[in-house]
Parts: sequence; structure tokens; C-alpha cells
Amino acid sequence: MRKYFAEAIGTFALVFCGTGAIIIDQQTNGAIGHMGIATTFGLIVLCMIYTFGQISGAHFNPAVTIGFFIANRFNKKEIAPYIISQLAGGITASLVLKYLFPLNENSGATIPSGSNSQSFILEFILTYFLMLVIMQVAHGSKETGIIAGIAIGSVVLLEALFAGPISGASMNPVRSLAPAIVSGNLHSLWIYLTAPFAGSVSAVLTWKAMKE
Repeated sequence: MRKYFAEAIGTFALVFCGTGAIIIDQQTNGAIGHMGIATTFGLIVLCMIYTFGQISGAHFNPAVTIGFFIANRFNKKEIAPYIISQLAGGITASLVLKYLFPLNENSGATIPSGSNSQSFILEFILTYFLMLVIMQVAHGSKETGIIAGIAIGSVVLLEALFAGPISGASMNPVRSLAPAIVSGNLHSLWIYLTAPFAGSVSAVLTWKAMKE
């Protein structure tokens, strides 16, 4: 249960801080800015890896959990509890933000600014590179150590910096699903529920081929 609580709390922090930065930026007419939003996502991922990496592996992302399973680094019996914990944490965070900012229409949801195909390809590639880095720095199914936090947090920040204005740089189905459910804005949600999984699995297959 410690692992499941860690996943729930870590995902809560990710969604609360990340989408919270988006909401507050909108509420304050750009006081945080795109750079600030990207930095918030990168830093909260880094901090949560250092906080919960030794306990749960600090997945906070169903695509990462599935990726570890495909890589034979994760017990299939724990897939459902992990994803349920991640969903619980993410949705709770979005509900809290909705309570704090009831007039915000989308609650920080990821919505493509271009075409759906454009955002799908971006999300696929972004998650692909993120998972490649995770596989290289993780020990077993655990993202632990100084290198892991810095490397993974930096990739999230980097990818959010350049791709955020187009696709939202979600790379995480729960990060997109939670605010979509709470706000009721399901526009193009399918992109963020499919592309990250496809990118993650492709990255693991690439990692396996290179390792062998």
C-alpha cells in the first residue's frame, strides 16, 4: 500500500502543480508565462522522483508503468493498482483546482492548438524520448538516484518548452484525463490516451533492440 499511496500523492502533485500553473497563468493574464509552466512541470517531476523513487519507482504515469511491464521490469499484478492510484491522485488534484478556480473553463486540460494528427505525432515522439531516458537511468522499475531525477525532469521541461504551445506536451494519459473529466472538455482526448502509450512501448522496444 505504501507504493500505491506514493503513486497517488506523486500524481496529485504533478497534476496539481502542472495544471495549476496553467490555470493560474490564465487567471493572472500570463503572470507565469510559458517558460514558467514548463519549468513547473519539470521541477515537480524532479522533486517527486526524489521523494518517492525509492518507494514506488515514481511512475506517476500509466504509460511509464506499461513501459516497464513491456520491458519485463514490472509485475503485471501491480499494473491495475498503480494506474488506479495514479488516476485517483490526478482526478483529486483536478477537483481541488476546480474548487479553487471554479470559473476556469478547461481546468488545465491539454487541447491541441493545431491539427489532431500534428499533436498525435508530437505526443508520440515526446513520450518516446521520455521513456528512452527513463529506461536508461532507472534501476529495475524504479526511477532513483540523483541522475534519474535530473535527467527525467530535464526531459519533461525541455519537451514542454518547445512542444507545449502545440500539443500541450502531456506525455501522460492521467495528466490529460483528469482535467478533461473534471472540466467536461473531452475535445481530442483520444490523442492523449493513445499516443503516450504507443510512444512508451516503441521506446522500450528500441531500448531492448539496442541492449541486445
